[in-house]
Parts: sequence; structure tokens; C-alpha cells
Amino acid sequence: MKRIRTRTKVILIIVIILAILGAIAYKLADRYLIEHVEVVVTNDAGEEAASGSGTGPETQSGSNSDTGSEADSDPGQVTSDDWNYSSDTQTISIKKVQTGSGSDTITYYVADVVLKDASSLLTAFAKDSFGTNITQDTSTIAENHDAIFAINGDYYGFRDTGVVIRNGELYRDEPERDGFATLADGTMMSYNEEEVSSSELLAEGVTNTFSFGPVLVKDGAIAGDFSKVKIDTNFGNRTIQNANPRTGIGMIAPNHYVFVVVDGRSSGYSRGMTLDEFAQLFVDLGATEAYNLDGGGSSTMYFMGRVVNEPLGKGNERGVSDIIYLKE
Repeated sequence: MKRIRTRTKVILIIVIILAILGAIAYKLADRYLIEHVEVVVTNDAGEEAASGSGTGPETQSGSNSDTGSEADSDPGQVTSDDWNYSSDTQTISIKKVQTGSGSDTITYYVADVVLKDASSLLTAFAKDSFGTNITQDTSTIAENHDAIFAINGDYYGFRDTGVVIRNGELYRDEPERDGFATLADGTMMSYNEEEVSSSELLAEGVTNTFSFGPVLVKDGAIAGDFSKVKIDTNFGNRTIQNANPRTGIGMIAPNHYVFVVVDGRSSGYSRGMTLDEFAQLFVDLGATEAYNLDGGGSSTMYFMGRVVNEPLGKGNERGVSDIIYLKE
């Protein structure tokens, strides 16, 4: 009888442990893997676009379509090659830059962009759906929106905080950190999400906000000390000031922007950049405002149907939740 009771207790303990582990595994998967669609965004025709397969309440209606956002003017004569694009509405010039040697080699890509009108600067969600854990490759989202040029965004879908305004629509209002905004007048600015309300931003003409960081350049100068920067408190988060692949956005003047993607973690090709190096690069490029977006394996630059850089030094894209792009 004692043996039977002991065996029963052992089995019961094992069952309880397995149940606890299963609950933990599901909770982690639900938070970081399972798609949760909150808003299905409409496409150009005003119909629902294909969404992810996740669950979750539709909390807000919104539009991430290109209609009403893109410039009305005819692009006129267009000229382009593998690194340049020019029309009556925009010019894009991309340069690949390599510095250093051996293990200290850094490879990065700079896109200098001048727009006739800021409405050519757009954003899009993976699978045309807003929520968490919804991802597609940058190139896939770009192709689905007929983008000429694109970079990855702030990976808003990895977290549930921050202020998310995209193409003039408010999707999330959970202020927590320093954000970055693009405005209809062609300017860009950094701001503190806890000090400026979303209604104030929209009233000011903000078209897009990004919630990642840190702010790299403000009023033409490096924004501050990057020695102890953390983006959020999500599971697996770590400080990001060391050399890493990076994506950043900056403004030289209204409607004159600079986008930078740095490759990394590939010895002999590119080690990545520290935040100090990244901020200094934007200052050297003439940026008066600049902001750090999601990096690492997300860092991707797309142009004219191809990925320009080498994500993680291997050319393999990592799925992201959103992109910033240009189109006619």
C-alpha cells in the first residue's frame, strides 16, 4: 500500500509540474508567437485586406491604405538605376559605404531622399493588420504596397506599449518612452510620449509615430548619453548600446530625409555600429533630427524590387511588423 501511495504522489507531482510548464509555455507563446489581430486595415478599394490568423478583439477601425495619403501630382518622367530614382515628386539616392578593415569593418547603406510632398512618405503593417506578433519580411510588405523604397519600422508588434499613429490614424495610445514623429509639413521631431498627448500630436499634423529609440539627434546635436539605454522591459530585452545591425531615420530639412541601415554581426564584412557611432553618423550626414528604429535581424533596406543590404550578413530577412516606405 505504501508503494502505491508513493507512486500515486509521484505521478500527481509530475502531472502538476507538467501542467505548470504547459501553462507557462502557452503564456509565452501567446505573448511572443501567436498572432493577435486587433484591427484589419482596409486596402485601396476600401475592402478588408487579408489578415493574420490570430485572435483578439477588433478594438478600432482604421485605414492603412495608400488612398488619400499619396501625392496627387503626376510623377512625370522617371529615371532610375540600381541605386537611384528620380521623378517630379521624389529623388532617392542610395550609397553603400564600407569603413575599417578585418574585424573592425563596418558596412552600411545611406538613402538620401528628397520629396516634393511629405504625403509620399507612408507606413504599412505586416499582412495589413494591426496587432501583436504579426510579421512579414520587409520586402514582402513593400511589394504588396508597390513601394519604390522601404526600411523596417519600429517592430511595434513586439510590445503592447507606445503611441502608434500610422498614416494619420491612431492605433495604440499607451505612452511610455521617447517617440519620433513625421508631420504633414515634411518635418520630423522627437517627443516624450508621456508629456505630449496623441490628440495634441494629431492636431499638430503628425502623420506617423515610432516608438523604439533612443533619440539619436535633436536640433542638430547628438541627443545624449547612450551608455545605459533600454528600449522596454519585455522578456529577453537587453541594453543595445554595443555594436549591432541598425536602422535609423533622420531629417536634414523639411522633406529632405536620410535613412540608414547598418549591417552587422559578420566578422570581416560588418561588425555593426554602437549607438554613439550611429548618432555621429547622422550628424555627419547633416541630420538635424534622427531616431533609432528596430535593428538586429530586422535591419533591412529595400529598393526597386530587391533587398539592398545583407541582413545579419547573410541576406536572410527577419519578419517585421511594419515598414516605412516611399511610392508614387
